[in-house]
Amino acid sequence: MEVRKAAGSLGAFVDGISLAEVAAVEGAAADAGFAAVQQALLEHEVLFFRDQRIAPVDFQAFARRFGQVEAHPAYDTVPDAPDVQILESTPERPSKIEAWHSDMTFRPTPPALTLLHGRIIPPYGGDTLWASASRAYEALSEPLRRMLDELHAVHDFRHGFQESLAEPGGAERLADAVAANPPVRHPLIRTHPQTGRRAIFVNRLFTTHIDGVTRTESDALLEFLYRHVVADEFTVRLSWQADTVAIWDNRTTQHKPVNDFFPQHRMMHRVTIAGERPQ
Repeated sequence: MEVRKAAGSLGAFVDGISLAEVAAVEGAAADAGFAAVQQALLEHEVLFFRDQRIAPVDFQAFARRFGQVEAHPAYDTVPDAPDVQILESTPERPSKIEAWHSDMTFRPTPPALTLLHGRIIPPYGGDTLWASASRAYEALSEPLRRMLDELHAVHDFRHGFQESLAEPGGAERLADAVAANPPVRHPLIRTHPQTGRRAIFVNRLFTTHIDGVTRTESDALLEFLYRHVVADEFTVRLSWQADTVAIWDNRTTQHKPVNDFFPQHRMMHRVTIAGERPQ
């Protein structure tokens, strides 16, 4: 297995490994391959694998090696692989999410990891960007880090899906998801349970405010952090190809889809791996 850095702060391309074989084959070789992927992910925060012809059931099996799967209340799943969510954009129903975010931070225990498999990829457009929230934290001054370490922020499902909720029938369709996901309070800075890295843990999509400060203070500080995390020097960009797989750590990164491929059809398969309560 060969690992090549994709950018200065985060991201790497991984060659010389078949994720389908790691999923389907038992034995020392498959275990060693999976362990190498895990270690590379801890080091680089997001990994890119090209030419991975992997069926949904095998994609599901590979994902399960990382831990318990986390379901999502707003997406359909593959019939014979119920852990695999379908993220699809069509001319009739284009994708709405464009903001920088970490997946599902509206949960008390947000996902640790996300795996995304490109199934139907337009010939142009539709890149995804990732940002290292850990590198962004490290770049802050020590006095500012000390202040942020003590703060908490509120994350809300409704904030991230407000456009869908405003659609005709949207409130009814998502009523159960809204009821099951009341606002939650997370540390503004969280610590990765394996690497010990500290990372900024707020995002435009789901964070509504910082607890315990005025709304003016909260808005100003959040706007600074949103912009700081996604500064160019903390980012990496992937141009998708069919059968590309991306795996990233939600605890220390944010990501953003670039929706410049409309009205073309795009379809991705996603699995999210359950995480722990942010600390």
